[in-house]
Amino acid sequence: MTNKRVLIVGGGLAGLAATMKLAELGIDVDLMSLVPVKRSHSVCAQGGINSVNDLTRQQGDDEWLHFDDTVYGGDFLQHQPPVKEMSYWGPKIIELMDRLGVTFNRTPEGMIDRRRFGGTLFKRTAFAGATTGQQLLYALDEQVRRWEASGQVKKYEYWDFLGPILDDNGVCRGAVAQDLVSMQIRSFPADAVVVGSGGPGLIYGRSTMSMACTGSAASRCFQSGAKYGNGEFIQVHPTAIPGADKLRLMSESARGEGGRVWVPRAPQDPRDPLTIPESERFYFLEERYPKYKNLVPRDIATREIFDICVNEGLSVEKDRQCVYLDLTHISKKELDRKLGGILEIYEKFQGVDPRSTPMKIFPAVHYSMGGLWVDYERSTTGGLVVGSPKNQITNIPNLYAIGECDYQYHGANRLGANSLLSCIFSGLVLAPGLETLLKGQKQTAAELPSTLFEQSRKLHQSRHDALLKRSGGGENPYLIHQELGDAMTKAAAVVRRNDQLREAIGKVHDLYARAKKCSLSDTGSWTNQNVVFTKALLDMFPLALTILKGALQRDECRGAHFKPDFAFGSLTATEPGERRRQAEAWCDRFEANNARWLKSTIAQWTGDEVEISYEDVDTSLIPPRPRLYGLVGAEDIEKVWKERSAAREASANGNGAHAADKLAAATH
Repeated sequence: MTNKRVLIVGGGLAGLAATMKLAELGIDVDLMSLVPVKRSHSVCAQGGINSVNDLTRQQGDDEWLHFDDTVYGGDFLQHQPPVKEMSYWGPKIIELMDRLGVTFNRTPEGMIDRRRFGGTLFKRTAFAGATTGQQLLYALDEQVRRWEASGQVKKYEYWDFLGPILDDNGVCRGAVAQDLVSMQIRSFPADAVVVGSGGPGLIYGRSTMSMACTGSAASRCFQSGAKYGNGEFIQVHPTAIPGADKLRLMSESARGEGGRVWVPRAPQDPRDPLTIPESERFYFLEERYPKYKNLVPRDIATREIFDICVNEGLSVEKDRQCVYLDLTHISKKELDRKLGGILEIYEKFQGVDPRSTPMKIFPAVHYSMGGLWVDYERSTTGGLVVGSPKNQITNIPNLYAIGECDYQYHGANRLGANSLLSCIFSGLVLAPGLETLLKGQKQTAAELPSTLFEQSRKLHQSRHDALLKRSGGGENPYLIHQELGDAMTKAAAVVRRNDQLREAIGKVHDLYARAKKCSLSDTGSWTNQNVVFTKALLDMFPLALTILKGALQRDECRGAHFKPDFAFGSLTATEPGERRRQAEAWCDRFEANNARWLKSTIAQWTGDEVEISYEDVDTSLIPPRPRLYGLVGAEDIEKVWKERSAAREASANGNGAHAADKLAAATH
């Protein structure tokens, strides 16, 4: 593989996993990151990483059920072959990370300890206290440093990816980037470019994401012609600490270890929460979802907390929306052993010890299920063809996307602790495909005419210089960003309404026009953070419009995308015959809705507007079914649905044996 070189943008779990595996395959890598790789946003992941394990197998679990939980939790909006492959790789990835030295918590017997996360009834989640992302990141960083020392990997920290370089045939041949210290802009020839730059949380102003998560790298690919999938599906995490500067995550692991969400039954009860009797506490998740309790999927928990505070008026505080997340019934020793990292965060920023006083939390923008559209090659067993150059490739040849900035694995809602798995998996599965791609290339990027790279560099240099030369008196980009965040949070967070979405689209177009004329407070040529932020701000608008327009056009409720006007209600009848008729009508409506909306949203940038189209989803392995967590009448709806499914299978196959069941049996 001599002289072949790959540029990876992003030093988080996905980027590091890909770098490690490519280096092992003998491929040279340039690894680029806005921040030191050990400060990549993956370091903030707290709760754990999912996989089937020996304990859950004894309880009847297997990889197929993990796959099923993932697509069911995601409301069937993801192509199933990549998700199946990821689920089956899960145990091997945990074993790999254990061998690489991740300090997973252990049981007294020395086995890797597990906790339960939302959307599942099994304890699949391996964890390292409440700093799992940090431990995984550090382990992969150590491996990459080995290859860096040998010369296989060259690291570019504090560099900002400005965009891909495309040749006359639309093939990616490298990228242009900027040194954030010297402000030098240069081109990087590459035989493939891999973007693993995380999510776009800063579009919402405040989120649980790091301040570097602007979405700019993905947006720059989008503006260069890459498709963007399912942009409207933004996960709002149920539990975070509201802050003036940002929102700080309180991991789902707190509930996985027994934390309970509640509010006083009396609105704004002024008593110390510890003195409020159990009978006067409303454990609303436990009462409304007796099967999953506090570990319902995130979109459901978020909406319930939002509804309790906003619509039912039961917020703990009068002037601030919040509910209690209570850990005080768990021993302090156990809390410190399993949740020490997040407890320290709460204590530091709130000045209250959550071991002895219930935490006050509220939902916060957390994760993007959508991202750059990527392809895959399906195997005969329904998974992926490992080694195919189609895996993780965007619609731009030689440009790939991995990690949170691709749209592939989580559908309409991500299950907790699947993110770390998908990041590492996508990085690892990418590498053999790139090896195949590079072996088939006759000419390296370094052998192409230098004019291709110099022209791209000059284009970005001229844009940069033009920003610095703007006359004063224009608007402040930071204030425009604040308005953007407010507009996005109001229209496209927990609840979406079409009138608000239309208003927000107009507002965002107006802000975009104003941002193009804003002024810089710093026109210096050294470590100029102002110009870097302004570029990132301008690149937020194409993705903001993608989120809003996708949400406006999708007239349904699916996972994190919730429009009250299109919600499916519970059954209300008590008389058996009428209840059956309601269940039949519910299923009729569900089938009609799936026929229209069980499709991926595909966005493309036209230069000043977003064009939306739709793509069918591969649901051939597990047929879609109603997502019925806690719905009143769920048993009746499920009975009707199973009868219909059985009738369809019998009609299609003659003997009633569904192809997916055969495949499931073959792969167990």
